[in-house]
Amino acid sequence: MTKENLEMPDKNGYFGEYGGQIIPPPLIDIMNDINDAYDNVVQTESFQNELQSLYADYVGRPSPIYFAKRLSDKMGGARIFLKREDLNHTGAHKINHCLGEALLAKHMGKTRVLAETGAGQHGVALATACALVGLDCEIHMGEIDIEKEHPNVTKMKILGCKLVPVSRGTRTLKDAVDSAFEEYLKDPVNSFGSSEKSVG
Repeated sequence: MTKENLEMPDKNGYFGEYGGQIIPPPLIDIMNDINDAYDNVVQTESFQNELQSLYADYVGRPSPIYFAKRLSDKMGGARIFLKREDLNHTGAHKINHCLGEALLAKHMGKTRVLAETGAGQHGVALATACALVGLDCEIHMGEIDIEKEHPNVTKMKILGCKLVPVSRGTRTLKDAVDSAFEEYLKDPVNSFGSSEKSVG
């Protein structure tokens, strides 16, 4: 494998022999539409300006770098710095990609964004981003996680998202992922799927 293959995927999403899409054939065109829309919108000055403005004035980026002196001393003098993504609006790094996804969904004319969440941080970030740009938001969450993560559940509801309790299987994130994906498959033309690990 050459260095060039490692830097960017080819038109089919492969890095040499690795990568690609492993999705049901009926979704290939829809995923390609999302990819094409992203490739187009990310190059526009208006999208970049809007996203960068939101990062700076809404999220609070760039988040600060903090020199952890006591931790550095404890670890034998290594200079340890912490990137304080926890200081971003909604309390984690997740708002970064959720804002980009919500803006892309709006640009594509989607009417709702849906996702799964476990601990609720992704759900809070996505509900925040959707409320900000004016899109409906639907979050699938296992019943056990709903019980454990009451503060985040409350935040999602305050932000106006539709919370879908998942009662099957383990009643946790694994089954919430399946539930959200099944809902997405019902109407992928008008829906945009967000995930902590992928986007669709």
